Order: sequence, then structure tokens, then C-alpha cells
Amino acid sequence: MDPLSDVLLLLKPRTSISAGLDAEGSWSIRFPPPDGIKFNAVRRGSCWLSVGDGEPLRLEQGDCFLLTRALPFLLASDLKLPPIDSGPIYQAACDGIAAVNGGGDFFLIGGRFSFTGRHAAMLFESLPPVLHVRQASSQASVLRWALDQLASELAERRPGGFLVAEHLAHIMLVQVLRLYLASQPGSGWLHAFADRQIGPVVTAIHAEPARRWTLNGLAALAGMSRSTFALRFRQIVGVSPMEYLTRWRMLLAAERLSNSSDKVAAIAAALGYESESAFSTAFKRVMSASPRQYQRET
Repeated sequence: MDPLSDVLLLLKPRTSISAGLDAEGSWSIRFPPPDGIKFNAVRRGSCWLSVGDGEPLRLEQGDCFLLTRALPFLLASDLKLPPIDSGPIYQAACDGIAAVNGGGDFFLIGGRFSFTGRHAAMLFESLPPVLHVRQASSQASVLRWALDQLASELAERRPGGFLVAEHLAHIMLVQVLRLYLASQPGSGWLHAFADRQIGPVVTAIHAEPARRWTLNGLAALAGMSRSTFALRFRQIVGVSPMEYLTRWRMLLAAERLSNSSDKVAAIAAALGYESESAFSTAFKRVMSASPRQYQRET
């Protein structure tokens, strides 16, 4: 399994498909900070998107966007209009569609990803507040296909539609992240997956987290000298290779502490630690709680 799949499975994303927005004429709507990661796609028409204090983005038909921060945002046909709150509009939604001025010119569908894992920030902290995927992108064909299928499922309400929509939304989340990595240079562990030399190292760590990895051994996997590898890994991921290994081990340990009856000693041994005390020290440093405290609180 690849590292991105590892992390997403660990975080257990769940999808809530929100009501569509059907608007006509001139309008401006203010939304509260989303709970979780917000995903939307423009199916018809165009509008402006403004997130927090950031510069407004023009959204055209077929465009998609992912909101990765708990920031208020605004959708509008005209940014000069005084905005109205989204609450009353969506409370009056009919058959999953919120209408403004009767609807007709503009239509948007979307949803929200929530995470049952406690460490979603690990995935999204290195991303900008908005990921914008343009319809014209040559790499967006999978995303457009999934979006068409999702719209069909929501409109036809066929048996099993909830499960199909959930999986389609997961496909879109992964595809947006792929498109971002393919088009935007940057730093953070997510970017390590796309790096020709560092990517295989991260994959190897995820495949064998209990292995007694050394800096020399990881550098050899990357085909680099020890010092060059250590510098490049830190530049891309933001932490040293050995710190990344420790953090990934602790996330795996946290999952087992929360969702199994395994003893701390067994978890420590399974992750390559020779003693429970060494494991507990590392866990407390990374997770800010001892293994037993963490287990009691989850």
C-alpha cells in the first residue's frame, strides 16, 4: 500500500454530502467555517470564492475546490453585494437543493469530509487554505468523471446510493490531492510522495515501520549520500528521516491504543521497540500523553 492510502485509511474519512446550491441573478452568501474539509464543484455557471482574508478566486463551470482550513468563506455572483448568511437558505432547502432567487443560472454541489482519526492536521497542515482545480486541467478527467457520477447518484437516489456517493467522494479527495501535488511545488510530508528520490524512502518506512531503519540505510534507498539525503528529506518533509519514522510509528500506535485491546508492551514490540519504556518515552514526546493516558482518553 502507498503512504497516502495508509494515512487516509488511518484517518478514516467520512463523507457528508451537503445540499446543492441553485442560484439566479445577483447574490452573495456568507458561510461559517466548515467543520472538517469542505469540497465543492461548480456544475453550472460561475461565481467568486473568497476564503478568510485571501484573494478572491473566480470559479467557472466544471471547477472544483477543496477548503482545508476552518475559515469563513463567501460565494457570490458579485463581490460588491452585501452578503447574507447561509443558514436560513440551507434550512429551507428542498430535496437537497438550496435555492436563491428561484435558481437557474448557477448550480454547485459539494460535501464535507470528517475524520475519525485525531490527526487530520498531519495531512492538511502543509496545504494552502484552498485547492482550486480548474475544469480545463488536462489531468482532471478522473475528477470530472467522479463528479458526473456523484451528481447522477444524488439526482436519481437509487438503492445503495449513499455508499456509492461515499466512495466517489473519496475518489475525488484523492484526485484533488494528486492534482495539487502534480501542479504545485512545495514542502511538507505530502510532497514527499511526489519526489523521485524521497518518495521511495517514505514508502519503505510505511511498508516496514518496525524495521530497524538507519539513516545510512534510508539514504541508500534514495541513492544519495547520508548528508545530502538528510538535508533534502528535511527540506521536503520538514523533519528529519528518523523523526518522520518515529511520528509514523506513534500514529500507528495511537490507532491501536484507541481501537484494540492490545497491551502497551505488545504494541511497542510490534513497532520495533525493544522496551516498553523506550516506546512510552517516544509516544509521550510525540503525542503529549503517555500511552495509557491516551488510551483512557479515547
